[in-house]
Amino acid sequence: MTSPVDPHDEAAPPPEPGLKLLAVTACPTGIAHTYMAAEKLTQAAEARGIAMKVETQGSIGAENVLTDNDVRTADGIIIAADKDVDRSRFEGKRLLVTGVSEGISDPGGLIDRVREAPVHRSSGSSGSSASAAGAGDGQGGGSDGGAAAGASGPAGAKGRERSVGYKALMNGVSYMIPFVVVGGLLIAVSLAVGGHPQADGGLVIPDGSFWKHVNDIGTVGFQLMVPILSGYIAYAIGDRPALVPGMIGGWIANTGELYDSKSGAGFIGAIVTGFLAGYLVRWIKLVPVSRFVRPIMPIIVIPIVATSALGLFFIYVIGRPISWVFENLTEFLGSMTGASAALLGVVLGLMIAFDMGGPVNKTAFLFGTGLVSKSPEVMGMCAAAIPVPPLGQGLATLVRRRLFTDQERETGYAALFMGFFGITEGAIPFAAARPARVIPANMLGGAVAGGIAGLASVGDNVPHGGPIVAVLGAIDGVALFFVAVVVGTAVTGLTTAGLMTVGERRTGRAPDGAVPEAEAAPSVAVAAASSAPARPTVKAGAGTKAEPIPGAEAEAKAKAGAKTGAAMEAGDAARDEDGSPAPSKEPEVLSGYLTARTVEERLAAESKEAAIREMAAVLGRSGKVTDSEALVRAALAREEQGTTGLGEEIAVPHAKTDAVSAPVVGFARSPEGIEWGALDGTEARLVFMIAVPEAAAGDEHLRILALLSRKLMDSGFRARLLEAADKDSVLRILAEIH
Repeated sequence: MTSPVDPHDEAAPPPEPGLKLLAVTACPTGIAHTYMAAEKLTQAAEARGIAMKVETQGSIGAENVLTDNDVRTADGIIIAADKDVDRSRFEGKRLLVTGVSEGISDPGGLIDRVREAPVHRSSGSSGSSASAAGAGDGQGGGSDGGAAAGASGPAGAKGRERSVGYKALMNGVSYMIPFVVVGGLLIAVSLAVGGHPQADGGLVIPDGSFWKHVNDIGTVGFQLMVPILSGYIAYAIGDRPALVPGMIGGWIANTGELYDSKSGAGFIGAIVTGFLAGYLVRWIKLVPVSRFVRPIMPIIVIPIVATSALGLFFIYVIGRPISWVFENLTEFLGSMTGASAALLGVVLGLMIAFDMGGPVNKTAFLFGTGLVSKSPEVMGMCAAAIPVPPLGQGLATLVRRRLFTDQERETGYAALFMGFFGITEGAIPFAAARPARVIPANMLGGAVAGGIAGLASVGDNVPHGGPIVAVLGAIDGVALFFVAVVVGTAVTGLTTAGLMTVGERRTGRAPDGAVPEAEAAPSVAVAAASSAPARPTVKAGAGTKAEPIPGAEAEAKAKAGAKTGAAMEAGDAARDEDGSPAPSKEPEVLSGYLTARTVEERLAAESKEAAIREMAAVLGRSGKVTDSEALVRAALAREEQGTTGLGEEIAVPHAKTDAVSAPVVGFARSPEGIEWGALDGTEARLVFMIAVPEAAAGDEHLRILALLSRKLMDSGFRARLLEAADKDSVLRILAEIH
């Protein structure tokens, strides 16, 4: 493989035999840029005669993992990543931390800088164990600041890095989600299968029974989810020494008895303790201590000091206001019993949906349960509002799927199930990840549900909520109860989707890292066939050329793509039967996903959107595209998440969508180049498009991207693709990808 000269050097760098470097690359999606940065770093090292091993942390898992022996003999380590990477294994080594984009755009510069980078220390006062999240934003502390500063390169300048707080919050949420799902589903299943209806309509699981034990296991999951959220927020900020104070702080926050409150602070309290613990640990690391004390700082001194300080601070300072809020909210609700039933229902619905298990939620719930025997209508208002947050968030993941990540969509299904059984906590992962958008939507839907239930005098005779209590006969006014739940759920779901869409449009990026859904098919002019009339246009640096007039021909070409594939297959068969020379056997390219039919020798499009539409038409020739417009929307939505322009004149637009019946890959060339937003500023001349069904995406989707990304780093391979005379030549060259 021919290695390119570093663009930042005037001449090829001299060989440096004997030097050994390591690197770790990772991007948020774990796909193309991860492997591209790895290849660029490897090439730059080869050009200097430097031995380098690169570990890629992609979506299919870590590959080429760095061993202890590798680290021990290394002269320096580069972390080019836009996600958290564990740095504890690089203790005592020169460490440079930066964004993945610098690994692509300036690999030679990183190799030069790592030899002068600070030595990584994860203990004592060095402060160098700030999390990858912090370093990624150039906010590492202490003597490791130089390494952290490495992130202030192009990636940081372009605003691609998320803040320390956002990364920490999402780290906590990602670890919490399994506990929410497992705990909630076990509780729901145990109630559904092992619960015995009572005369009053309630559900009771007999003590000592199998399903009681299942219920207890689920309860443990729910008890752990709040400390897990807090602990891993702290971990992302302060590294391992912050994990213990974060988890213990989260447990204290969720245990109201420790500060004389009938209800804990719930997930909101856990977020507070997580950030407090993380930043407290980072501050303690800055305190200078003797070198003899440094070894015990991360395992004894820091956890004990931080845990004690945080726990006592929460009990004596933060806990008292929480208890005060609980008591005064109870008094406030008691003063409203003579007010309008609809108004009381609105207030109870707002409170139920606000913190989903915190003091505000528990105040409303306990107020309702205390009046079950006297005024079941009050509990009816609560029962209607309780399932709205999880049902509404689950609905949002269904109606606007591409606004959510894969993990969130899976959590949405679990939230729907938990909502049916009246488990409000099913919405916590969504609220923790996007509190400013999800909590208002939850409260609005809860208020609507509670208000309708109050207006209709819906009664609940048991201290529980959700559709399950109606199914089991505990609700008076079942029809109107379901009206309240359905309307409230719709309000929450649609409001959530609306707020996320507004946020996406304001920021010009996918909300909170999710993949946005295109609002409609873009009205992009696609180049017509060569026979279409043209008008002159001027392109910078290209002179005057003929520009096809946008018309309906390209649009019809995209819509008819699926039909043409089948027609071409029939034509080939007929030609063989007629005795005409059969076409030569095509080489196997990317497991047969790319064929002669999905190769276009020349793209007519001049913009990224037009090129994607034209590529969708090319894929349509395979007969595997069932909805060309949906494919275009999915590909454009992926572009909103981040450009698929990989640099080096390459673009790989891709989509996971049920608009295709099977995986399919297309290729086309654009001699003039198309602006694709690549990190290195080059226009795309080699365009690959990948489409896979949602159900079949998995590792196959990532495998194709990884293979392409690696092979396309070979400048000779790219040159031969551009110069290939015809489709057969292109296919023979592409067959080298394996």
